[in-house]
Amino acid sequence: MKFKILVITLLCAIAVKAQENQEVQGKKLWTLEECVRYAEEHNLTIQQAELDLENVKIDKSDAIGNFIPTLNGTLRASGNSGLTIDPTTNDFVNTSIFTASGDITSSITLFDGLRNFHQLNRAKLNAIATQYQADDIKDDIRLGVANAYLQILSNRETLNVLNAQYRSTQQDLERTKELVDNGVLPKGDLLEIEATAANQEQQIVVAENSVLIARISLAQLLQISDYENFDVLDEGYVIPDDAVLNVTPREIYEKALTFRNDIQASQANVDLSKEDLKIAKGARYPSLSAFINYNTRYSDQNRDLVTGELIGFKDQLWIYDGISYGAQINVPILNGFSVENNIKRNKIGVERAKLQLEQDKLQLETDINQAYVDVKGAYKSYEAAGKTVEARRLAFDYAKERYNVGLMNSFDFTQAQARLDDAEATLIQTKYDFIFRLKVLKFYYGIPLEEW
Repeated sequence: MKFKILVITLLCAIAVKAQENQEVQGKKLWTLEECVRYAEEHNLTIQQAELDLENVKIDKSDAIGNFIPTLNGTLRASGNSGLTIDPTTNDFVNTSIFTASGDITSSITLFDGLRNFHQLNRAKLNAIATQYQADDIKDDIRLGVANAYLQILSNRETLNVLNAQYRSTQQDLERTKELVDNGVLPKGDLLEIEATAANQEQQIVVAENSVLIARISLAQLLQISDYENFDVLDEGYVIPDDAVLNVTPREIYEKALTFRNDIQASQANVDLSKEDLKIAKGARYPSLSAFINYNTRYSDQNRDLVTGELIGFKDQLWIYDGISYGAQINVPILNGFSVENNIKRNKIGVERAKLQLEQDKLQLETDINQAYVDVKGAYKSYEAAGKTVEARRLAFDYAKERYNVGLMNSFDFTQAQARLDDAEATLIQTKYDFIFRLKVLKFYYGIPLEEW
């Protein structure tokens, strides 16, 4: 029984610790994956892209509607005094008259140089291109979220280092007071340590503000207004493996061409321009349309020839109704060179889209090569910073030993500490710079930013 109680107690303690890890002072701590998913659902730029997708769906519906016959009805009523024509008899009358008429007309395009078909194809391609563009915007937002997220962690780690350094300085300050009181060190050394502590307090304030600003920046990117209760979870990022660096930039580029949304969008734009050219060429051909119309009319002056009585409204609608139908062909002959010039413009548009595709591919290759070089450079900087910290720490420990026995003055001691502080801050910056740049390179290789 005691063993069971002990196990239950341990499990409860673990659960409480996990809860504390997720919530600090009422704040929910967000993981990178949660930030990315939330941004995809709430970011304003992404929402605008979603509206563009809704628009292209309407365009597709318009293109489909071009194949459907039109159907429209018209009702007309008018009064007239003086000389006018009775629409039911086509006779002139010189009196006050009230007339009404109505008709229903349906028309359909039978042939228009296949422009309707190409317009529908264009609408479908436009929907695909717009989706790629929306996904490319999401990619940019994901990169922005990852960068902002890691910036918070970098600033927070810098703050932790500064706090640790400040606590160490406080200990040095207490020891220095003892040495000064015992006459081992002059009072000027105590003043120097106190100045160092004051300077570290200022650095801590600046670092706290940097953490807050970084949190606000990420919250704004996520469209979260409650900055005070927003914070991110430190998922314990360490320097990851660099297996992706064993892949050549060319291999990364070849793979990126198969899934990158910006490249897919450029290719879709080429297909769109080709459809625009087909639509423009369709204007060279005759267009054929057909229509059918049902109409009827009424006049308050229309009387029966035998009885002389006014014919009723309903009866007149049946007596004077009629159907008309027909077809129309429109042959383009000369339209101020507008058709040919439009074709030429669209040919230029096709070539421009092809050049833009090649330009985007070239830019992608350039970006990947740059990202590859940046990753290697960032890793070398991180390694160098680590060696610098190790050397500075040994130098500081040696300086502290000499200072504690009175063989070093406070100025030289604080300089050794300042050099160590700068080296540790640089190590943190280079660490997160390398992590982010490696994420970017892996992103080009098809690995999601939130996965590691």
